[in-house]
Amino acid sequence: MSSSVRVLTVLAPDFEEIEVVVPVDLMRRAGIHVTVASLDGSLDVKGRSGITLKADTSLDQVLHKSFTCLFIPGGPGVKLLRADPRIAALVKDYFKSNRLISAICAAPVILKDAGVLKNKRFTAHHSVAHEFDTPLGTEPVVVDTNLITSRGAGTAHPFGLALIKHLVSEEKAKEVAQSISYY
Repeated sequence: MSSSVRVLTVLAPDFEEIEVVVPVDLMRRAGIHVTVASLDGSLDVKGRSGITLKADTSLDQVLHKSFTCLFIPGGPGVKLLRADPRIAALVKDYFKSNRLISAICAAPVILKDAGVLKNKRFTAHHSVAHEFDTPLGTEPVVVDTNLITSRGAGTAHPFGLALIKHLVSEEKAKEVAQSISYY
């Protein structure tokens, strides 16, 4: 099944809780192995709304391990992700090796910083639209080859399901959607 599919999720303080919990939950329901790694090494990471999530490990512990997909959530913590050169290096490496890169809300600015959005369709949260040279896609989720981007917390469900569709199958995405009464 999808046990060989491995997703690395990077969690920075002030992350947007919905944008982490929903996609990670949906992917795990689909049998995808998701590792949540904290940017700063602390396993307890506090989100923008004061909800603390426990990371599985630190980014340093998994930096050189192999994953199928990189998932970058948004929220105010994106500024910390942008400031950490390891994140841009990961994005460039995943892009160069044609592995899936996914980002939601403000996180696509990291993809811009890494130079992987040229000639690509993408979307992001309206609050960061001014940072891009091209208009944002207006769909809730935009898929372009090995990039999946989404607009924000309100699009977390279709984003998570798009990840399942891309990483496992459309059938598995439909099965998970039905199991949570998402139609």
